[in-house]
Amino acid sequence: MDARLNYFANPTAGKALKYFMSAGKALKDLPLPAATQELVALRVSQINGCAVCIDMHTKEAAAAGETAVRLNLVAAWREATVFTEAERAALAFAEEGTRVADAATGVSDEVWAQAAKHYDEDQLAALVILVSFMNAVNRLNIITQQPAGDYQPGQFH
Repeated sequence: MDARLNYFANPTAGKALKYFMSAGKALKDLPLPAATQELVALRVSQINGCAVCIDMHTKEAAAAGETAVRLNLVAAWREATVFTEAERAALAFAEEGTRVADAATGVSDEVWAQAAKHYDEDQLAALVILVSFMNAVNRLNIITQQPAGDYQPGQFH
């Protein structure tokens, strides 16, 4: 499968995405735990069906020491016992922040309050930015049919 557009070869895409990807790198330094970032990025990508991002975030998480059991259970996190209450709050936040057309209101007050029990204001800001960023990246990849499977951990960071 070939992508419809090669972001690295196209000058217009390259010019804009250079800044976009630097924002993605900056997310790594935000005060949200790295494991939570990868779980959230993975869940958003699963919901959106972005294969290249699923490939990337499962491999990045595994390289950082995440277990196969937890990675395999992200899609069914509500029924899984392997996630902390804080991670569960972040995953619920990620789902509602991604499924805005389904919920119409975005993140509900209940889900926001649950996340706020576990994360301070800076971490909540990081969570909002991460969910928004991942939704944008998913769309960039899905629209252009970027192929998945060849990602190597650290390739874009």
